[in-house]
Parts: sequence; structure tokens; C-alpha cells
Amino acid sequence: MPYNHNNSQPLNLMRISKLISLVLRHKPEEIGLTLDEHGWGNVEELLTKMQPRYDIDMATLEEIVRTNNKQRFSFDKTHTKIRANQGHSIEVDVELQEAVPPEILYHGTGEKSVVAIDEKGLLPMNRLHVHLSGDEETAIRVGKRHGKLVIYKVKSGEMSRDGYIFYLSVNNVWLTKEVPVKYLER
Repeated sequence: MPYNHNNSQPLNLMRISKLISLVLRHKPEEIGLTLDEHGWGNVEELLTKMQPRYDIDMATLEEIVRTNNKQRFSFDKTHTKIRANQGHSIEVDVELQEAVPPEILYHGTGEKSVVAIDEKGLLPMNRLHVHLSGDEETAIRVGKRHGKLVIYKVKSGEMSRDGYIFYLSVNNVWLTKEVPVKYLER
């Protein structure tokens, strides 16, 4: 079990995962990590730059990547690079492949977002893409984190036929640039 430098308490892998998510998706400068144009960061550099906060080693990092329930991170084939699979607010090209979506996708959110969504549709906000779920159960899990749950059905098949582009990330999150109001129903 990894230990915190400061007090020899076992590390909370969730806390480390959240910091890695922040660094790889939004703020690599938080620890001074360099990402390439595809969002890849050097694993050794990540481990070294995490040291002031957490005594993390490769085995711990591999456990975080392997056990993350949302499969947020990936290693390259050599395990010398790591990146977030999606959810970036920084400009990176994670080499997403276009995909034809199913007829219906889902988006879970909190009740506080309903007025804005009903007026403007789903927008990426601080991210590069709108995140959509392939099944209602996943959308429910996502939406519960945002307060009183509201589920939108997205007419993704119709959107695709109308020329909107969709991507499917390696961890099965559907992504698109926006979802106009006319393709949404509650």
C-alpha cells in the first residue's frame, strides 16, 4: 500500500486519481507536466512530479488505471506514456475515430441545468465535447452526481443523419460538439 510522504497514512487512490484526472484533462501545469498534442504525458515525469504530494510508484499508477470505474486513463502500448481518454478542457487531439451512434443516446444531469439545456441544448461548456451515454443506467450514474437527476434522450441517429459527427471514446463514452434542443427530449 502506498503511503503519503507527510504522515505515513495509506494513500487514498481516489484522491490520487482525481489529481491525475485534473492534470491530464485540464491543468498539466498543476504539477508541471508536459503533454504532447495527443494528450500523452511521460509516465516517469508524471510519477516524479507527483512526488511532492504523493509517494506514488508505477504499480500504484497501474492499479489506478486498471481499477478506475470510468476507465478515464490509458497507457500507450509500452506503458511509458499515459493520457486521459476524454473530458479535456485543454486543446488536445486524442485521436478519436468517428462512429455512427445508435438511434438514441442519453445524457444525465442535475435539475439545476435543465433551464439552460432546454433553451440552448447540450453544450460542451468547459470541455471539448458533450459527453453522452449509450444506456440509461450509465446516464443515471453520471447525472446523480449533479443533484436531483434529470435524464435527456438524445435523438443521435437523427443528428447523425443531419450531418452531426459523433465519436466513441475507448471507454465507450459518446462524444459530439453539441446537441441542439430539437434533438432532446425528457
